[in-house]
Amino acid sequence: MVDEDLLLDEGFEEPGESAVDHLLALGRAQGYVTYDDILSVFPEAEENLDQLEEIFALLMNAGIPVGEPEELKEELEELEEEEEEESEREGRLTTDEDAYFSAVEADDTIGLYLKEIGQVPLLTQEEEIELAKRMERGRWAERELRKDGLDPERRKELEALVEDGKAARDHLIRANARLVISVAKKYIGRGVSFLDLIQEGNIGLIRAANKFNYRLGHKFSTYATWWIRQAVTRAIADQSRTIRVPVHMGDQINRLLRVSHRLTQELGREPNSEELAQALDIPTQKAEQMMTFARRPLSLDMPTDEEEESVLGDFIEDAGAVAPADVVNTSMLRDVLQEILQELPPREVRVLQLRYGLV
Repeated sequence: MVDEDLLLDEGFEEPGESAVDHLLALGRAQGYVTYDDILSVFPEAEENLDQLEEIFALLMNAGIPVGEPEELKEELEELEEEEEEESEREGRLTTDEDAYFSAVEADDTIGLYLKEIGQVPLLTQEEEIELAKRMERGRWAERELRKDGLDPERRKELEALVEDGKAARDHLIRANARLVISVAKKYIGRGVSFLDLIQEGNIGLIRAANKFNYRLGHKFSTYATWWIRQAVTRAIADQSRTIRVPVHMGDQINRLLRVSHRLTQELGREPNSEELAQALDIPTQKAEQMMTFARRPLSLDMPTDEEEESVLGDFIEDAGAVAPADVVNTSMLRDVLQEILQELPPREVRVLQLRYGLV
């Protein structure tokens, strides 16, 4: 269950309306909420992962997706298409897939992983509900085991329920591991390796399994997709850049880049900040800020050719470096001064050295 008390905010002056109610009302009116919507209501949410997870769980349980509307629409369409394809296969591998998996090399990590998850049949909604019930019984048994005075036979029964609940949870996760691949492949090339994206997505899938409430009528794959996406996008925000960009800003930058690419094709040139702001329906100042955040630092040791004989630093002017001619002139002047000083008495030489810093 979601702890709404954790999310209550005293910043709203409307009587009887909490931050939670406000966010839910906004989500129902729009059909979705963005990261900016969440942060406007809960400014500290991004620094408090527990609170952020509670907010996501609350919104997901209410059937309100989180993200930018264009991305959500694309993901929903792709998810529906994938579910239709999977339902037609009825969870069985085709002959072509079986041949592919049998040909996977032993050192192909991704291929071996795909082979492993491909062997677990997909679940029907009824099977998902049954697994969720077993998980619920396992959690109940864990609470009962904390009580004192249990006889050995009763303890053994409860321990069996706990193990059965864990097995059901593992089955639910493994049967939906394909979802992680489906989401992670959309974020390839964002600065995090595909294997790391899969790993982070699996963490999101585990969270979804722990928070899934079958009584709300949601299909687990739909519910889990949001959690997987949240875990992947957060990993990209944390790991892909030398200078971390907040999660909500990362989503906005992705949207900016998509719009910029579209406008470049339409205009035949790079769009300026005013054109981007108009297309995104945001102030020009914010568009310029997003363009600044979108820039990535480059390493001076980055190779500039395939042979890696030259690096970027070789082609950047060092404004603080002394010109070779000045170095030669300084050296010659030093030699001349030394010759002149040698003609003076030692005491006078010392006075001049200390007076003019010639030491």
